Amino acid sequence: MHEGLQQEINTYEKRTPRSKAAHTRAEDRLPLGVASNYRAYDPYPLFVRDGKGGHIHDIDGNEYLDFNLCFGALMAGHCHLAVVKAVQAKLGTGTMFGMPHDLEWELAEEICQRFPVEMVRFSNSGTECTMHAVRLARAATGRDRIIKMEGGYHGLHDSVLVSLKPKASEIGDPNFPTSVPGGSGIPKATVQNTLIAQFNDIAGVERLFAKYPGEIAAIIVEPIMMNVGILMPADGYLQALREITEKNGALLIFDEVKTGAKLAYGGACEYFNVKPDIVCLAKSIGGGFSLAAFASTRQVMGQISDHKVFHGGTYNTNPVAMAAGLATFREVLTKDAYAHVTKLNQKLLHGYNKEISKTGLNAYVIGAGSNGALMFFDKPIRNYRDWLNADSELWRHYWFAMVNRGVMAQPYWWDEQWTVSVAHTEADIDRHIATFGEIAPALAKAQKEPHVAATAGH
Repeated sequence: MHEGLQQEINTYEKRTPRSKAAHTRAEDRLPLGVASNYRAYDPYPLFVRDGKGGHIHDIDGNEYLDFNLCFGALMAGHCHLAVVKAVQAKLGTGTMFGMPHDLEWELAEEICQRFPVEMVRFSNSGTECTMHAVRLARAATGRDRIIKMEGGYHGLHDSVLVSLKPKASEIGDPNFPTSVPGGSGIPKATVQNTLIAQFNDIAGVERLFAKYPGEIAAIIVEPIMMNVGILMPADGYLQALREITEKNGALLIFDEVKTGAKLAYGGACEYFNVKPDIVCLAKSIGGGFSLAAFASTRQVMGQISDHKVFHGGTYNTNPVAMAAGLATFREVLTKDAYAHVTKLNQKLLHGYNKEISKTGLNAYVIGAGSNGALMFFDKPIRNYRDWLNADSELWRHYWFAMVNRGVMAQPYWWDEQWTVSVAHTEADIDRHIATFGEIAPALAKAQKEPHVAATAGH
């Protein structure tokens, strides 16, 4: 660990003693002391007291400009008035019924107006949506195998928890990457049915279809890969995936859990002008509540209507989450809001670029819609294998230094990205840029110092 990082961690510990105590207490009852593995990091995570708009406070009373926003699930910001009012109105009429109600149709209609889909089913998380999407694709094609991209994240069900963050020693042949289970407990047969290609490698996808003719049900892909910071698709890549699946009788699943609400009014489908067979939505569509959806054509969703594929869930379409979703679609995720957030994000990216140029920091920034990321590479990465060379120690220096100055630039972990919310202001962006300007010289200095770069991955 280089000296600058150690100094920032020391400062972090001095500023957050109550978080340290809370984490120590929680470790006795919660594995890793947290409710999700992604929330655990050394020396300990911040414990949050409250949030409003684009700001949060930790339990030590420190205030932060929040560009983490619950791993990008809060483009609405914290406690958006329209969402809070809708939820408060619903709380008095009942929180769950397990019976149909009109909000289901209303929100489905909103989704069908924005995305190139005809029917919708709702669930509670991105994991559930991608799981049901894969099952639908297998039912529609009568095939078992799927293709996912190396390093891509599509939730926590077994079929996609493969080659999530494989080590360099595990990934194998670049032409036929090894399918690596994302942890213990995943059946070997499941791993064998999940084939791995590299992002931006059309030839690799074609090789898999040639090797397994008539066996591949679907390709599941994030249109912009957001488990390695931000990785943009090469020109024509998504269109080529569309053509390959159509030619081979397979389906194309867009995992728009992150991009669906934050990239454009009609998500990546609109942004890239590509029509997938199935779209998965979650995170920011709920305005802070557990809400997700998968949507497709009448033909594909007919697998459910015809009782060939089963989909259920006690908590699906609970009126409170649906009211939050409707308010989010109608009053938060408006065309004007996308224009506003995109403008702010472009300003943030421009500000980072100026500081990078000024200090000679060997890095670049990249963004789309409301998302952006600082990438510690000398040139844009094209796939997960490029990302494996990330200098995670320098990234940690960046994250702790920003947090110590009151800006949570993004979630912890160097594979994440920032989100600009509708609640952020020009002044918030100015402060974010100024704070980065304060620490950039130290980052550039640390980058030149001899140290062993930690390997990427969690």
